[in-house]
Amino acid sequence: MVTDALSVHAVPISPASTVLLLDDRSDLEVLMVKRTPRLAFAPAAWVFPGGRVDGTDRHPLLMSACRGLTDAAASQRIGVPDGGLAWWVAAVRETLEEAGVLLGAWTGGDPHELAHRLRTRPDRFAQLVADHQIRFHCQTIHEVARFVTPLGPPRRFDARFFVARMPEGQQEAHDDGEVIETRWVRPQGALELHERGDFDMISPTVRMLTTLARFGSVEDVLTVASQALPYRTVRVQDPTGAYRVLLPGDPGYDDADATVEKGHVRLYH
Repeated sequence: MVTDALSVHAVPISPASTVLLLDDRSDLEVLMVKRTPRLAFAPAAWVFPGGRVDGTDRHPLLMSACRGLTDAAASQRIGVPDGGLAWWVAAVRETLEEAGVLLGAWTGGDPHELAHRLRTRPDRFAQLVADHQIRFHCQTIHEVARFVTPLGPPRRFDARFFVARMPEGQQEAHDDGEVIETRWVRPQGALELHERGDFDMISPTVRMLTTLARFGSVEDVLTVASQALPYRTVRVQDPTGAYRVLLPGDPGYDDADATVEKGHVRLYH
């Protein structure tokens, strides 16, 4: 197959899972991580914990560690023939690896110790799960959006976004590898910092923070997320001018352009 820099085949699109970890602090807040400037994709950007869905995420032992969600239900939820639970496995794995938070139950060891083992030997995640009898709380992790990276970046992802509550008694931690800083932020506060140029983010991150800013508590978010509402496309008003992005519920959404952006959200009132 002949390709060029603008071909849809030039840069393969990888499936990915991203997790919006939520907590009721002074207000509804979400955990964000800052990527090292050394990375090819979104260097030095503030993002949510997440990454590529690996082939090893479909390991039978990892799939069987999922609790409260079957592969058939997960696959139906995200519209794939089978293997949908791999996206939930990746969500748990990436949250542990990048933020030191384990969305599940386990026997023995601190989550930060488990995260260190995972970072040291990412190819042995299934063994780590077996050693510590880890069980993923998939029933409390809800998929709420899908964004596809447009042509242009050196990496392209078909990313599913999930929401989950910060587990009680755990504390986030990073390793100064891919992630060099973590921070709890109010969605509106992060958006204001971004507008001032003080908080670098890629567009899907901005869209998800804008969505979160409509909610007042973790429970409000999870109540809507658990309903698995139909996807609604992110739309653009005046795409050749002001390029104002609209989400479901925004004034003018119904008449805006639905073909420009590659994002779909379930998290709306």
